Amino acid sequence: MPSLTEISPDQHAPPRTKGPELAVIVPTFNEHDNVIPLVDRLQAVLGGIDWELIFVDDNSPDGTADAAWDLAAQYHNVRCIKRLGRRGLSSACAEGILSTNAPFVVVMDGDLQHDESILPAMLAKVRAGADIAVGSRYGGEGSSGEGLSPIRQWGSTLATRLATLVAGQELADPMSGFFMVRRDLFVDVAPQLSAEGFKILLDLVVTATRKGTAPAIAQVPYVFRPRHAGESKMSPLVVLQFLGLWLSKLSGGVLPTSFLLFALVGFSGVAVHLTVLWLLTSVVPETFLLAQVAATIVAMTWNFFLNNSLTYADRKLHGAKLWTGLLGFYVVCSMGGVANISIASMIYEARPAPLIAGLAGALMSSVFNYAVTRIFTWK
Repeated sequence: MPSLTEISPDQHAPPRTKGPELAVIVPTFNEHDNVIPLVDRLQAVLGGIDWELIFVDDNSPDGTADAAWDLAAQYHNVRCIKRLGRRGLSSACAEGILSTNAPFVVVMDGDLQHDESILPAMLAKVRAGADIAVGSRYGGEGSSGEGLSPIRQWGSTLATRLATLVAGQELADPMSGFFMVRRDLFVDVAPQLSAEGFKILLDLVVTATRKGTAPAIAQVPYVFRPRHAGESKMSPLVVLQFLGLWLSKLSGGVLPTSFLLFALVGFSGVAVHLTVLWLLTSVVPETFLLAQVAATIVAMTWNFFLNNSLTYADRKLHGAKLWTGLLGFYVVCSMGGVANISIASMIYEARPAPLIAGLAGALMSSVFNYAVTRIFTWK
């Protein structure tokens, strides 16, 4: 009888099987009624291709993960990753892609607006040498169909123009959440990608370009369909997050997307503060101090709730944590105010230039508030 040292590890391992060639990554949140139809449609178009489907669910309250797990019990090539305590489309895409060993991965929405029938054509493009194949609503025979309202159509067109400025090449549909990529390319750039926001394609292209050679991109046109079930995740906040990502890439990644959004919220808070101060002093002019205190509290409250929905949408606070977070935000911002005054006073004493001193103090308090609230409030 051979000793343990004489037995090859392969004698204990199950027979090896070839992994899938294509992994379909579907990030989900409240897509319960779309899970079964999506699987049915993928089966209909991916015959002859070795593929797997990975749902990445952000703890949907409607039972999306349960529906996906039920299907996983029936089909060997269906899996579901349920994420707890973290949210966000970009990070969900990355987590799904990094969980497979398939050489090619495709990201698509779970609402059936993306036309799964073009998947074989997209796969043919990357097999032929393209680094990324983008399902485009605007190239060739592509169309946004009835899937986009006129406002969303206008916003998508604007995003296309902005994206071209930082991508170094024309992207017909940079807002597309429907794209296929070589997994090795994604793994190479993954550490530099932003985990924030809802549009990962632009981030992927820009980051890959700045690491070396611009990726070869193929466009595959399709008609964007109306949502099958559930509610759209698109909102003005998503547009602002895209603009934050664009500005971050424009700065070469020096300024994180979340900081830019935090600063944007801060500027809006200044407008809120001045508006409230003007209203209160117009009514009772002699109570400036009380008006200033009230305006400060209103502005901080405004900043907190807007940051909770925009800057930290992937870490959004709910329930009791929302109110304890608000109290903590008050404390941090008060400390930031002290830092603002201290820095501004020091600079003014060294050089009596009010605007420069005031700007330096405001910048210092912004950085302080951002860093501390990111650690303690939205940790």
